[in-house]
Parts: sequence; C-alpha cells; structure tokens
Amino acid sequence: MSATAPALSTQASPAFCHGIRYFSDDWPDFDRLGAEPVIPEGGEAIADPADPAAVYQTLMGADALRYLTLQLTGSKGSGHPGGFASSAEAHAALLMLGHTHIVTEVGHHAPGFYSAMFLDGSLESMGIHDVEQLQARFREREGLLGHLSGAIPGLLAPAGPLGQGQHFAMAGALLHRDKLFPVTIGDGGMGEPYVLNAMMHFHTAYPEVTNFLPVLVWNGYSQEHHSMVSRLSNEEMVAYWKGHGFEEVILVDAKAFDDSGQEGAYVDSTRFSFDRRLAFTAAVLQGLGRAAASARGGRLTAFILKQLKGAGVHTVGAKSHNLYPADTLDQPHIIEGLRRRALSPRAWAVVRENFRRAGGGPAAETVVTEFELELPDLGELPCQDFPVGGTAVPSTAMGALVAAVGRRDPRFVVTNADGNEASGMKNINEALKIRHPTVDPLYHQAPSGQVYEPLNEDACAGLAAGLALFGSRSLWLSYESFAINGWPIVQTVTQAMAELRRRTPSVVCMFTAGALEQGRNGWTHQRPEIENYFAAMMRNGNVYPLFPCDANGIQAAYEYALDSSNKGMVIIASKSPLPVYLDLAASRRAVRHGAAVLHEGGAGSRGTVVLAAAGDMVFLPVFEAKDRLERAGWRVRIVAVVNPRRLYRPGDLAWDTVSQPDGDFMGDEDFHALFDGDVLVGVSGGPSGCLEPVFLRSRAPRREAVVWKRGETTATPQEIMAFNGITAEAIAAAAQD
Repeated sequence: MSATAPALSTQASPAFCHGIRYFSDDWPDFDRLGAEPVIPEGGEAIADPADPAAVYQTLMGADALRYLTLQLTGSKGSGHPGGFASSAEAHAALLMLGHTHIVTEVGHHAPGFYSAMFLDGSLESMGIHDVEQLQARFREREGLLGHLSGAIPGLLAPAGPLGQGQHFAMAGALLHRDKLFPVTIGDGGMGEPYVLNAMMHFHTAYPEVTNFLPVLVWNGYSQEHHSMVSRLSNEEMVAYWKGHGFEEVILVDAKAFDDSGQEGAYVDSTRFSFDRRLAFTAAVLQGLGRAAASARGGRLTAFILKQLKGAGVHTVGAKSHNLYPADTLDQPHIIEGLRRRALSPRAWAVVRENFRRAGGGPAAETVVTEFELELPDLGELPCQDFPVGGTAVPSTAMGALVAAVGRRDPRFVVTNADGNEASGMKNINEALKIRHPTVDPLYHQAPSGQVYEPLNEDACAGLAAGLALFGSRSLWLSYESFAINGWPIVQTVTQAMAELRRRTPSVVCMFTAGALEQGRNGWTHQRPEIENYFAAMMRNGNVYPLFPCDANGIQAAYEYALDSSNKGMVIIASKSPLPVYLDLAASRRAVRHGAAVLHEGGAGSRGTVVLAAAGDMVFLPVFEAKDRLERAGWRVRIVAVVNPRRLYRPGDLAWDTVSQPDGDFMGDEDFHALFDGDVLVGVSGGPSGCLEPVFLRSRAPRREAVVWKRGETTATPQEIMAFNGITAEAIAAAAQD
C-alpha cells in the first residue's frame, strides 16, 4: 500500500494483496452473500447461476479484474485496460461457471488475462506472489509481455494480431470434446477477415464439434474510433451471427439495466445502482450458463455482451483503450478510477479462493495446454527410394507419406485452400478424403475426412497452427503464391512455440506450385517473395525453410519435420516431374547436414565455380550452366542448399533462447569444403534471402546472385526463368564476367 494512497478499509489484507493501493469497506449485504466462497472447496464451479450469492461474488470478481487491470497498466503508464474492462462480467462469469479454457482474439486484453491468472495463483510459478511483483513484471523482459503469450502459465494461446483467436478455440474444441473453449472477440476485430467465415466453415466440416463459444465483447469502439459494427441494432447483430450458421445467439445488453440515465446505445454498467449492477451481472451469468450448456449440447452458440468500452476504469470509449506515459498511478483520473473499483480485503480473499477453485484448480495446473498430448507412434514411414537419374514428382512423393501419417494418426489434419489435386497431391485426398458433408467418391469427399479445405489461407493456416500449438500433428499445404495470406498466424504460433515450457509438434507447411510452375496464371501465382519472410524468421532460431532438390529429398524433409518439436518447418517444392539427384540415404544426410554436393567435375584450368542453389526446378538451368562452364575450362561444384538454417554460424541466430533448442550447425571445415571456390554463384527460383548464410560464410573472392525478380505471364517455366534472368547463359555469365 502506498504511503500517499492510504487504504479506505482498516481490515487486514491477505499477503497477495501487497501492492494494492486502495481498499474499500465491505459491500452491502457482504456477510450474507459474500463472506464465504460460493465455489465449494473441492468443487469446480458454482452450483446455480441464479443463486444470489453466485451473482454477488461474480460481480466482485468482475470488479477485482477491473481494478487489477487498471492498476497494472497504470503502474507502467502503458498497456490496454479499456477493452477488457467492458468484458469483465463475462470473464468472471465464465470462471465462476468453471470454464477456464479461455482464449482470446484480442491481444489488448492481456492485462485482464494476467489479472485472472494472478488471482487464481497460476503466476506463482513465475515467482509472482503479490500485486507489487505483478506490477514489476508487467511489460518487462522475462515477465508479462504486453500482448498475450501461451508461455504464461495458465494461458492457452498467444494473442497479438486480430482475427486469430477463434482458430485456437476451434483447435482446442476439436482435440478435447469434453471441455468448453470460450474465445473473446472484440467488435473492433470484427473488421478483420475471416473471423465468422472461419467458424462457419469449421462448423460445416465438423458439425458435431460445437464445444467452442465465441463471446463477442460489443463495446462500440475499436482502439482509436468507433467500431465498424457500432451502428448495428441488437437484432441486426444477432442476425449477422445467425447468418454465419450460429443456431443460438444470446445477447445481454447493459442498456436494458440502466437506471443512471446514460445516453447512447452503449452504457457503463458500473454507473448503475448496486441493485441494477447485480441484475445485469445475473443476466450475464445466467446467459453464459445457457450458452455454455447449448454449446456443449451440440448447438453452435455465440454469446454477445454489449457494454461501453472502458466500463469501470479511468475513462470510456476509444480513449480507454490505451494508457500513455502520463497515465500513471499518481494521476487524478487513474486514482479516481481505482477508488471506484476498490474492494475490501475480505472481498479480495473470497475472489481469489473462487478463482483458485474454478475449473478444478489454478489454470496453470489444469488447462489442457499445460500437458503434452500423447501422440500415436508413426513407426517407419513408407518412403520410396527413387533411382538417381530418373524423374519423379516431388509433391506426389510427399503426398504418399502424408497419407501414411493420416492413416496412423486419426487426429492428424491436412489443410489446403486451393486443392491438393492441383498440387500433384491427389494421393492425399484419395487416402484421407476431403472433409465435406456431401459424400462424393469422384471428388474423394466424406464427412469423416482428414483433409480440411476452406477457401481461405487464414482458416487453413489457423487450424493447422492451432492444432500444432495444442499438441497435435497437422500439415498446411498451400500454393507458395497464396501462403502469405495465412502466414501471420504461423509466425505468431512459431514465436509462441519458441517460448513454451512443453514440447509440441512443429508447425509443418509445404508450399508447392511456386513461381516457376505458374507461368500462364501470371504474376498473381508467382510470389516467391514469401521465402524472404521465412529467411528472416530463421534468425528466430526455430524456423526452418527446407528446399529439397528432388522427390527423395522431399521425403527426407518431411520425415525431418515430423521428428521435430516447437519449430516452424516450411518445405518448398514443385509439382512437376523433375530429375532425381540424390538417393534417399544421401537426402536424409543433406537435410540434417544442411547441404549436399550434386556434381563436381571439369578440368579446372581457370579455377573453381561453386553453383549453390536452393530449390528443385531451378537445377535445370544450373546443370546447363555447368556444362557451359566446364567447356570453358572451369571446375564446377553444384551444391544443393537444402536446410539453410543449418548453414548459419551459431552466433547468427537466437537458437539458444528458444524452447527445444537446436544448436547443430555445419562446422567451418565442412562448410568450406562445400562452398569454397574462386567464384560463388548463388541461384534460387525465389529471392536471395535463403542464401544469406552461404554468402555470409563463403571465402570466395567473387560472389554473385542469380535469383527471382518479379512475375509475368509466360507459357513455360523456362520462359519465366528467362524473364528473371535465371538461365544457363546468365548463370555462366555471372561466374565469368
């Protein structure tokens, strides 16, 4: 307690309250309704949402969350109190009902979620035992980052970019049918793509999985202005959700309980009389009780809480969204907000005990993501050793392995927006079936299929990444060109995996039909620039772009990805018949070593040229360039850059800061044996980023790059390569000019 901010109550406060600046006296009727926790010892939830004591203590919980959210953000003059404040009754009600597997689409709600984890004791495993320590660790390194992370004890998933939380809720619901996964969604985020669309497609594909519950926090504002759905009527908002397949939509509008004469469609329930506050809280508690029962009972259900943003904190509307350096705990508007939400020491003790008991114990000890999900043993996969010198389709070779994984792991899901068949992976659909309510053998459709095909990459990446984060195997397949639309959630999840305190299967992606194969579709299908995104993320320490050079290589790459944990594995390959350069054993060594020599020869009278290439189809002009250079008197070594992450130096990456660290890098002797020469030419059918470690470490006096520039409409792969200067003539010229 601050010396300049004396408590209002003379009650002794519990030890965890050390640091709370303001206390109040007990609320009216506290001895009858608030003195003993309504969740019994050994219980997990309140017995009856209509019990006046349950309503009373839910309101206490909501104000406790508001108070901590405001003091926490005020302690740093930073963070976001307003959005969570308008959801406080809903969050408290879910906890009192025993539903602790709560995820969110709104990273700005982080201080409220941290407050909940503090009150239930989950943060004690981080050494946070009282409010003073909670404040000290907020928005600090090794503490409570400004937006949610699944690495925080008790929190299931990260939340940063809007439009992602529903994927985690659906993944959790799919894997754990006996739990309810509420997901809070802000109306500011309703303008993000695919939120309701993703849930609609999921429900069509998995109609029996309804144990996730979207909770719309409809407060009228985004972070700096009115939300784009703020003008909808209640009836229009309900119709909007029902139009996306929701059978049950329960809306509680604070306006209906207002006895304080507030203007406008959105009101602050904390300004009501105490009796009306209780009536509003009762409606939220009972409404969420019905919504939870409906969702767990097989009906797609949504709950909507309509209440003014910033309800109960320092101000309202968009101005409540963010605190700035001047919004500190000694400022009058922050002090006044805290005093209005202050609780008595006895109330704090009861709130903590209720939250500790909710769901069967602190979330850090009970929620499903605190445990590793048991995975079926895959055994030895049926790899085919294609003969060197022949031809084979890389994507089809991988498809056979994917089919085997799906047969052996019934939870395994493949996601794809633009068609496996178009990517040379029809064998996946044949074996695992596209999940669709219409049975059609021609299109390999079945209601129980393991291939999930919404027509947007966000939904594909979201479910695949969510399943991996929650502990299950998955695979996202995409055209390289379109992957950028879904990649942000993979970035979020791989960063979360870098922080997790448990092992989980890596996020595995395979991007096919890339730039060099899509000439006639024009530049819309020629966007390999995303490879530079992956290249930049290698620096994180747990992201691995893989460039198998042939059909044996892609099998080795997929085995490697399946065998990894807490990483992002991105396989780039073609769907065309291409030469086989390495046998299966050599391919396995290459993916683990980082690179492999595909050819070395020539007289060498003029010196040695190293052609280091990342890709598969791009080796066609590389080998042609080899012939030209050898005829001109050069010794030529062709090196396939298969796993560039292995080619960095240990100090280049943050590998030792991540969960499940991998410090295996190619040593200098091996590296220089591969890449030393008089001239190094880096070649890629994409951009140059994935060749960075080669250029960084090479001792060649001359280094050149022949890589992708931009897309254009062409009739053949050769023509698009020529347009970008990726030809045998250009590669040879780069080595000699």
